[in-house]
Amino acid sequence: MAAETDRQAIDLLVRNIDWLVTVDPGRRIIRDAALAVHDGRFVDVGKTAALDARWQAARVVDGAGAVVMPGFVDNHLHSSFQLARGLADESNAQAFLFEHMYPYEVAMGEEDVRIAVSLAAVEMLRHGVTCYIEPGNYHPDTTVDAVMGAGMRAVLAVSCFDKGKSVTGLMPPGMIDTTRGCIEKTEALFEKYPGRHSRRLTVSASFRGMNNSSDELILALKGIAQKHDAILQTHACYSYFTHDASVAQYGKPEIERLESLGVLDERMLLLHGGWFEPHEIEILARRRPTVVCCPSSSLHNGYGNLKVGMHPELAALGVNVSLGCDHASSGTVDIVQEMRNCVGAYKELRLNPRVMPPEQAVEMATLNGARGAGLADRIGSIEVGKEADFVLFDAMTPEWQPLYNPVSNLVYSATGNTVKDVFVAGEQVVRNGHLTRIDEAALMREVVEAGRRITSRLDMKKVMKLRWPVE
Repeated sequence: MAAETDRQAIDLLVRNIDWLVTVDPGRRIIRDAALAVHDGRFVDVGKTAALDARWQAARVVDGAGAVVMPGFVDNHLHSSFQLARGLADESNAQAFLFEHMYPYEVAMGEEDVRIAVSLAAVEMLRHGVTCYIEPGNYHPDTTVDAVMGAGMRAVLAVSCFDKGKSVTGLMPPGMIDTTRGCIEKTEALFEKYPGRHSRRLTVSASFRGMNNSSDELILALKGIAQKHDAILQTHACYSYFTHDASVAQYGKPEIERLESLGVLDERMLLLHGGWFEPHEIEILARRRPTVVCCPSSSLHNGYGNLKVGMHPELAALGVNVSLGCDHASSGTVDIVQEMRNCVGAYKELRLNPRVMPPEQAVEMATLNGARGAGLADRIGSIEVGKEADFVLFDAMTPEWQPLYNPVSNLVYSATGNTVKDVFVAGEQVVRNGHLTRIDEAALMREVVEAGRRITSRLDMKKVMKLRWPVE
């Protein structure tokens, strides 16, 4: 080893890593690897012996027995829905929204949102997600406080609907704003937040549902996004119900409508994206927005996004396809399990074991997710110059062994529960499976109380149908 005087001082060195999966341009997997981090960025990546010779670290972490990955990027999660787990089972698309989730949102107070978002941040971080995209709720400031308090990254939005009545149904009055009101509250986010929270927070524009959003609102939000070089996001084509409603209400399906408005481009995020008409595939291949596949959501509610979806084909056509957990209402918030659900479902549905190999799933959860968030120049892979978001999986657990191919084991056998340590911009935010910034026990007590408050405001006979008697 070189003399200490020959080595440069850095903040952090992670060494003796058994398997380092970089997702860099060469897609290198390095054995006996090391990472050097300084000022929140990767300054060196390579073999342990080489980095030992070059760097003197203030802190050294032993990566023996670990598989190290870039931090995962969840492209679609309703973090305020985290307290809705079990409240919307066995529901079709219309019932899910109008009988379950919209009443739940109306029942939530600001403190409930804080607790829900904090719980979501805990679950995401403990499963290796270092950045997520929020599609919007009604308490964005509270959302920011909760997510930034946990130490992770987020792409923020505020909920925007400006049409209370559509062929899909009648929305609760409290969820609808005027077109001008939606524009003003979106502009207010861009005025308030850029440059704050050590660049862990960015802002997007979002119209949450196409059938409840006017052309005027969509065009205005696109203008705001372009002004700030930000992404524009919307739920699109997630069920036959919304697809058919668009044709009935606007005379054209959803993607064709967006194309006619001139808003589709690489800075747009289409959430779910399963029910496309043939000519819309050509539009997507030409415009190349990000299409976010949410497997567990579709599997839970039978939306058909995997059965009729074209995610593998869109990826082959050069469209950026990423992953999202959507919400706790569909069960797990674990992007590792989303990888397996996605590739496994498509292999089964295509009757083709070569469709969507595990490497593609990892790209969807890392680099593709970073592209969808508009952050691919900063995160999504382990490369010199990028911000140091990375995850250590404990590979000395049964689901990781025997370990011949870490990508295969991650996608086909592991879960996010095998995450040991998580770093965001070089800061350790998960240590030995627990958050460093949040008192998880205290939060869980708050979760229980918040659940009682919310359910006391709901008609539980309609929202949750227990089939077995409870004594």
